[in-house]
Amino acid sequence: MGKLKVFLVDDEPLAIKRLSRLLSETEKVEIIGQTNEPLDALKIIPNLNIDAIFLDIQMPELTGFELLQKLENYPPVIFTTAYDEFALKAFEVHSVDYLLKPIESERLDLALEKLENLVTNNNSNSNIEKLLENLTQKKDETIARIASRIGGKVQILNIDEITHFFAQDKVTFAKTLKGKEFPLDDSLNKLEEKLDEKTFLRVHRSSIVNLNFIEEVHGWFSGKVLVRLKDKGKTEITVARNRVKILKDKLGM
Repeated sequence: MGKLKVFLVDDEPLAIKRLSRLLSETEKVEIIGQTNEPLDALKIIPNLNIDAIFLDIQMPELTGFELLQKLENYPPVIFTTAYDEFALKAFEVHSVDYLLKPIESERLDLALEKLENLVTNNNSNSNIEKLLENLTQKKDETIARIASRIGGKVQILNIDEITHFFAQDKVTFAKTLKGKEFPLDDSLNKLEEKLDEKTFLRVHRSSIVNLNFIEEVHGWFSGKVLVRLKDKGKTEITVARNRVKILKDKLGM
């Protein structure tokens, strides 16, 4: 493949100068443009055909996250920041990587390798979104699989192996019978529309449970109802009061 085409956004001139030098030394990258002004980036990026944005997080006027929120569509993102506290947020927006300043050349090489793999996959499939849609959902049917994306990696999960879905810190996760957790793009509301209502039940605003994996139900007479699941950690989930009757009906109680 040819050189990766990237655009750099950082409010610190020295930081962007150093990053430009490091990228040039790799001989893998063509820097299409750069700016110290996030508001300028907002106008420029939609008009570019690029493979990725190298984006600072803490900037005046707009943070890196706010810039992405204002863009309808944007290419893969590699965050560059002096703060590690934003790692979870970067994870939420499916960044390719998260580089702490001062950026080391070895760490940059790993990020570029991830980006190359992502770009190669995109080119070979021409439209990764359609591919994921075909893998996870057939028209007019409930989904049998769902995709979890972490940076450039896509993990396909079988729905019948998921014990429950839950929301935590504004991120939606699927948990499997083995106890592993995978982040998802969809909110619980969207998942509720896609999942088979005969198998999955929204028992709480933050939880959707696979009825097949309910092992025990506790607390009918105490006013608080819990379900214990069959996953590795024997997860216990609170059932909202207005969902108790529905749960009982679903379980034939």
